[in-house]
This record gives sequence, C-alpha cells and structure tokens, in this order.
Amino acid sequence: MAGRSPIGRIWRRLAGRATEAQLDPASADLAVVAESFDDAEACSAALDRAAGFDATRPALLRHHLRVPGPQVERVCEIAAQDGYSPAPGSPAPDGEWVRVVLCRTQRVDALHCAQERSRMAGLAQRHEGHADGWDVMQPPASR
Repeated sequence: MAGRSPIGRIWRRLAGRATEAQLDPASADLAVVAESFDDAEACSAALDRAAGFDATRPALLRHHLRVPGPQVERVCEIAAQDGYSPAPGSPAPDGEWVRVVLCRTQRVDALHCAQERSRMAGLAQRHEGHADGWDVMQPPASR
C-alpha cells in the first residue's frame, strides 16, 4: 500500500476528491448541469436551482478565468498542484486576455464548490486576472 497513507485518504475525502474515476472533459456525454457566473450568487443557490445535477455522482467542476497571456502558464502550473488541468480548447485568446478553463473531477457540494471558487478567484487575482464563474458537468444518469 505504498503511497496510500491514511492521512492522504482523509485529506482527499475532506477536499471532496476521494478517489473517483476521472471524467474526460472532451467527452460528448458531459452536459452542464449547474453554473454560476454571478459573483454575488452563493454556490448553494446555484446548485439548488440546477436541473439534472446529482451530488451523489462524480462531476467535472470547471472554473472560467481570464488572465493576461504572460500569466497563463503559471496559473495552470499552480492549479495543477490541486489536480486541475486546462479543459479542451483552453487556453484561448480573448483580446488582451486569455480565457483559461480549469477543470477536475470531484463530487460537488456547496461547501467544496465555494471553497474552490474562492481559491480560483484568488489565483486569478494574484496573476492580474479575473474568475468569471464556474460550472459543473456530468454525464446523464444511467437508467
């Protein structure tokens, strides 16, 4: 059981990322089931109004950031330390900014979503950027 310490398992569970099968961000099966691009809206409110969101299943949590071009690589490196990777088609130029969509598979609930939203907003701000919002993607529930 090398590399699988009880502390690591506890930390992953507390972080909302207990070992999950990774969802492929390029999969055509995934659909946006929850989102918020309003800084004033609570994650809990966005998840409560979500249609088709199932908190018991793994989801792809995506954060939409805009950062200056020279900061993109560093932002992606820092986010990778927490298991995030750029979504397909990201980063993409947008005038003077670059749009970066960072994603990772996890079980999503209001608390962890709010924590990650805050973390991504801080990451963007420290690199002269802005966090535009977040969304959650899930495949359809099997019947």
